[in-house]
Amino acid sequence: MLFSSPIFLLVFLPLVLLVYYLPLRGCRVAQNVFLLLASLGFYAWGEPWFVLVMLGSIAVNWLLGLWMGQTVAGTRPRRLATFLTAAFNLSILFIFKYLTFTLSSLRAALGAGFAVPQIALPIGISFFTFQAMSYVLDIGRGRAPAQKNPLWVGLYISFFPQLIAGPIVKYETVAAEIRDRRENWDDFSAGTCRFAVGFAKKVLLANTLAVAADTAFGAAGLSVGLAWLGSFAYTFQIFFDFSGYSDMAIGLGQMFGFHFLENFNYPYISRSVTEFWRRWHISLSTWFRDYVYFPLGGSRVNSRGRHLFNLFVVWLLTGIWHGANWTFLCWGLYYFALLALEKTLGLDKRGLTCWRILPTFLLVNFGWVLFRAESLPAAARFLAAMAGVGAEGFWSGAATAVLRDNRVIFAGALLFSTPFAKWLGARRWTRGVWGSVLYVAGLLAAALLAFAYIAKGAYNPFIYFNF
Repeated sequence: MLFSSPIFLLVFLPLVLLVYYLPLRGCRVAQNVFLLLASLGFYAWGEPWFVLVMLGSIAVNWLLGLWMGQTVAGTRPRRLATFLTAAFNLSILFIFKYLTFTLSSLRAALGAGFAVPQIALPIGISFFTFQAMSYVLDIGRGRAPAQKNPLWVGLYISFFPQLIAGPIVKYETVAAEIRDRRENWDDFSAGTCRFAVGFAKKVLLANTLAVAADTAFGAAGLSVGLAWLGSFAYTFQIFFDFSGYSDMAIGLGQMFGFHFLENFNYPYISRSVTEFWRRWHISLSTWFRDYVYFPLGGSRVNSRGRHLFNLFVVWLLTGIWHGANWTFLCWGLYYFALLALEKTLGLDKRGLTCWRILPTFLLVNFGWVLFRAESLPAAARFLAAMAGVGAEGFWSGAATAVLRDNRVIFAGALLFSTPFAKWLGARRWTRGVWGSVLYVAGLLAAALLAFAYIAKGAYNPFIYFNF
């Protein structure tokens, strides 16, 4: 079920809010049980049997959490519990997400003729698996107590606002709110506005940019201009698609009294690749930092080689996490190479700010071409066309059409990927009663326009649902 679908907006969400706040108000246990059942129903909407995978993950990680809570740091039982937590969760991820790819790659490499099973990918499995691991590992790190009630563990892992595409919520940040949270009108109204912002970003910007990006990446022949326009379109599409989903998830959480951490902080104004990854998909970067990079020793190791090895492991895993394709693996290694150069040469600290933003943006843009391409040869062909190699001229009719049809969207995407709206809201003449009225009116107009688009069946899937 999509957040931007009519069934969610007109049926599921209103029904869940009504039941949560009217007959169940004042009974936290009943509210939590209802949210768990609603979340499982939300997940089952597309493919009911996927719920069995979810329930299996909840049950086993709850038991692992109980065991972890009974072990002592530094002992063999603690190490065994940690190993089994990683082994179980990563095995689930491997079977459903990577087994088909691995067997296909082996068959191609060996020239063998064995059959490769086609295994359906449970939606959002990478996200909820990392959350499940976070629960058990946080207990082992002493950050949160083991939860004796399996229903509360189930709610943490399956809570529908962040179930499909994050943010990846660490158990330590919401453990207290599962037991005791305070809903209020300020949070509810702020959450509603945040949801509307994300909805508008997704439908009005990301979906429109997706058409331009698909035109370029699906073209039989590329001019230099079309290749660059397509790369920029996808760069902005994935930002507004994913940050829009995060806005909607954070807003939905607020409506029910939960407070999730921010997942984006204007990543395209970053002055280095290092800074970009402090601003982009913050919950994933933080997860790998806390559960992989720091345990390996991070940057506090006795040699540069070991530090680079730690970075290599993190970015290899980051690339693999995003998908079962050589393009994602190479995308992760691309960022390892960039970050290794920055760390080794100190490039993230040199030059004026304004001159560091543009090169960083272009490096990120090249990376998104690799991320979007169907294969490595397709990525190489696209990047070569951007450089004029093998391109069908500098400009083309297709490039003219893309620019003509999307010039306003490109301008809006550039503007709203910066803190312009935040700056505007802080001005004295936009505050007060009239400022609030204008803000709500503008938001309502954008939300209604977005709803009109989806009502007529506009392009709609979220990119990160695939991960």
